[in-house]
Order: sequence, then structure tokens, then C-alpha cells
Amino acid sequence: HHMWSGEPNAVLVQEAADLAPGTALDLGCGEGADAVWLARRGWRVTAVDISGVALERAAGHAEEAGVADRVDWQRRDLAASFPEGSYDLVSAQFLHSPADMPRDEVLRAAAAAVAPGGILLVVGHAGPPPWDPGAHPGVHLPTPGEVLASLSLPEDEWEVLRSGEHERVQTAPDGRTMTRTDNALKLRRRAR
Repeated sequence: HHMWSGEPNAVLVQEAADLAPGTALDLGCGEGADAVWLARRGWRVTAVDISGVALERAAGHAEEAGVADRVDWQRRDLAASFPEGSYDLVSAQFLHSPADMPRDEVLRAAAAAVAPGGILLVVGHAGPPPWDPGAHPGVHLPTPGEVLASLSLPEDEWEVLRSGEHERVQTAPDGRTMTRTDNALKLRRRAR
């Protein structure tokens, strides 16, 4: 994935900054920038990734940040097994995989793991990286509307808080700064 910058995903920071800390599930946590940021803010985080190497590094970052006791790192293939429990925040950031990961199923499981009153945050790329327009030809990058439709959620149980594209600046491999477009979907499960 991307190298450790220590910087959490901007959309997560924007959307979670005002939430009261509770339990969070970070799907595809990579080297743990989001999980560490959440833990520092008082969240108890379950962070999942398929890469043992990334998780080892992530655990090291959590140690350095003094939040190792607040994060439960789990190595899993989300296509095969999904963490148990329900969470106040479930975050799936850039959970794209050209492999045959059933993303829709994983995201449906993610939605099911949101506690009443909790938040589901799904962020993805809206297109290939501008420095490599032909990258990942086989990967369909869904719009927020398509993601929402694929979740098949009962409308009376969920509220859409954010759905749309946004731009962010990213450094290309050659060091140039480029803008790329991402999309975000933020849903709240209504409290019963």
C-alpha cells in the first residue's frame, strides 16, 4: 500500500473529529495511521489488515504513540472472515483490491457492524491516479451512489450524512504534486 506518512486520511479526520470517542473498526488499516490517530483521541480501535508486515509496522507506530493498549490489531482476509462485535465507527478507507475481494459483501458486513447511532465511513478513489491513467484497468471504482445502492440498507434505519467527491493533493512517485479525486460516503445508523 502507501508508505507510512504518519498522516491519517483527511476525510477520517474531518468526519471523526467531532464524534465522541467510542469503539472503532478500521478495515484495511495498512500501517495504522488512522487507527493510531483514533486511539490518540480516545477511541478503542479494532484494526484489520491482510498484510502481516503492515500490521507489525502499525503495532510499532502505536507503541511509539503510546496507544498500544487501545488498538487490537487483527490479521484477516476480509473475504474470508470479518471481526465480531458492533462499533460506533466503522471506517473503510481505500478498500480497493484488484483481487477477487467481494467488496460489496465486505461493505455490507461493515454496515452490519455499525452500532445504533454509529457511523459508517467509506472512502475510495474516484478514478485512477492522474500520473498513471491506465492503472488497474480491471478495477471498477464505484461512485458513492453505487456504493450506497450495493449496501441495500433499509432506508428508515440509515441516514446519509455525506455523499460525493472531493479533491486532495497527492505526491506522485516522481515527486510531483498532483490532485486526485476521491469519493466519500458517510452514513449514520439511526438509534432505535
